[in-house]
Amino acid sequence: MTVDTARYAEQGFLVIPGFKTAAEIAALRERALQIVDGFDPGEQRPVFTTEEQQRHVDDYFLDSGDQVRCFFEEEAFDAEGRLRVPKELAINKIGHAMHDLDPVFSRFSKGPALREVAAALGLTRPQVWQSMFIFKQPGIGGEVRWHQDASFFESDPITVTTFWFALEDATLQNGCLWAEPGGHRGARGVLRERFVREGRKAWMEQVDATPWPAADSKEAVPLEVEAGSLVVFHGLLPHYSAANRSEKSRHAYTLHVTDAASHYSPRNWLQRGAELPVQGF
Repeated sequence: MTVDTARYAEQGFLVIPGFKTAAEIAALRERALQIVDGFDPGEQRPVFTTEEQQRHVDDYFLDSGDQVRCFFEEEAFDAEGRLRVPKELAINKIGHAMHDLDPVFSRFSKGPALREVAAALGLTRPQVWQSMFIFKQPGIGGEVRWHQDASFFESDPITVTTFWFALEDATLQNGCLWAEPGGHRGARGVLRERFVREGRKAWMEQVDATPWPAADSKEAVPLEVEAGSLVVFHGLLPHYSAANRSEKSRHAYTLHVTDAASHYSPRNWLQRGAELPVQGF
């Protein structure tokens, strides 16, 4: 496998088509739906939005770093709090430790091919902190505002790298990723926000006032990719995805990885204890 490290250094992201087979994708999607089918929220209605991290964070989210938990789309409920769509079409994501706790997800998340990519990008001792299965549901798939993944996985130096797998074709119609090429370096390559935790509280704090790319600017490019593609991007790369108003879902799976050679911040929201230590590929 050839990894174009020069392009990655320049752009801050890299698309590797055909990284996963149709059979591997089908197995992961089937397992995700099994997890959703077995999910009984009871009285709880855990909702995930990036705006929610600005307002408050609940215990269900804070305790999910070493669990497998489901989170609803914000628009899944009506004014009375009832689901507007079937449960399997209402889930925003599953997170955050499937790669360690579930055999199907573990197989998808590890192996020599991923180790090869990580090594080529300079991750000498990769540590996979979290996994997320993102549904981007038809019609109600929520927008994910501009952000940098280093906000959630700060280290010194910053080494967090995102491995984003397209499980379905990602298009402009169903809410593909958008990124700012080169936005991870130079004057714009600064950490703008930091999601910090103290005890049972977590919040987003501003670090730098550098603005995000304008919605109608030419600074951002869409990353339309086919199912099976792997998109790898730098932790400081600004990226977002629009809401999905189409009739097609946009399933994706992500892993967030740091290098153990860097110092992982004790203020990051996700920490791992001795009972489930962080592992590599």
